[in-house]
Amino acid sequence: MRLFVGHDWAEAHHDVFVEDEAGGKLAAVRVPEGIEGVARFHALVADHIDDPSEVMVATETDRGLFVGALVAAGYRVLAINPMSVARYRERHATSGAKSDAADAWVLAELARVDGQHHRPISGDTGLADAVRALARAHQSLIWARKRHTNQLRSALREFYPAALDAFDDLASGDALAVLAIAPTPTAGRHLTSPRIVSALRRGGRQRLVDQRAGEIRQALRAEHLRAPDVVADAMGATVVALVGVISELRIQIRRLETELADRFDQHPDATIIRSLPGLGMILGARVLAEFGDDPNRFDSAKSRKNYAATSPITRASGKHQVVLARYARNHRLADTCHLWAFAAITASPGARAFYDHRRQTGDTHNRALRALANRLVGILHGCLRHGAPYDEHTAWAHRNDLAA
Repeated sequence: MRLFVGHDWAEAHHDVFVEDEAGGKLAAVRVPEGIEGVARFHALVADHIDDPSEVMVATETDRGLFVGALVAAGYRVLAINPMSVARYRERHATSGAKSDAADAWVLAELARVDGQHHRPISGDTGLADAVRALARAHQSLIWARKRHTNQLRSALREFYPAALDAFDDLASGDALAVLAIAPTPTAGRHLTSPRIVSALRRGGRQRLVDQRAGEIRQALRAEHLRAPDVVADAMGATVVALVGVISELRIQIRRLETELADRFDQHPDATIIRSLPGLGMILGARVLAEFGDDPNRFDSAKSRKNYAATSPITRASGKHQVVLARYARNHRLADTCHLWAFAAITASPGARAFYDHRRQTGDTHNRALRALANRLVGILHGCLRHGAPYDEHTAWAHRNDLAA
């Protein structure tokens, strides 16, 4: 006998629906979060079956302590995309009605009818989970820094255009150090060269300090349209706040980079991953974090490419056919693969030739990078499967032979 369980999660409780192979209802309960909830889940399943491997659980998340406990117990846990769950819900009710208990039943039905078409949550090692936690936190802080930097740029554009002329990168140490002492146009015009030099040194600059200070002083003293003083002072307070936030984000990003590099370097796959062109310590750690290290998670290079969303999809109907990029994707992994491909074209002659060929055939820059990323993901799969580091000739010899 096999059991099929639908698990609809919430912050404080979980709705669970259990059914047999014929779709018959065996139990429908709400269990609390934490140890008590997991214990009640085990007891509920134990009333009907002894072997955890005969239990298939469908849920909408692959994270959390509750889901981790189910995976550790030996249940076959499927993480279903919420969009897929919504479509399954529409199969049974078109009224738009929704409840947690009903969603648990829909998930149980999904596991029973179509469970074989969904990938189970992988059994990654604890070290891979640690790398994932650090890599995602690091990536999130970088995205947060970018958002706050854009907000700072928007504020300066409204009242302080001289600062935009002085600094191309507002998240740099130079910009943050100078804006911290001169957040308004008036303060900027009154800055002396020694004060700018001191600020640049505090920001971390070590070379060409005097020359850079002169350039900044000249830019800040240039004539521009001016906002009323009362408005400039208010906007200056905004600049001070944003500079403080961005500065602290820079500190925490560096701290996480050190911790992430240490954990990633301990992983046995790190040497192979870092051997691929374009993958340094940070991008390599992100690749490990998002793909995981379960050797049985991807049974082919194609499945790994599909998960990375680098492989295209085809929409065909009648005489109409179009090839598109995948929009439903792991955005963290998609961002990583884009940066990886961009770095690879300067680190690998084979990758560069592949990119140039795609551009010559009419691909845009982003489309060519996506195609290159798709190829690199396939190469990564082969390296990990065979336990062999990247070899430039092996990776691109087939394409070179075709070109010849």
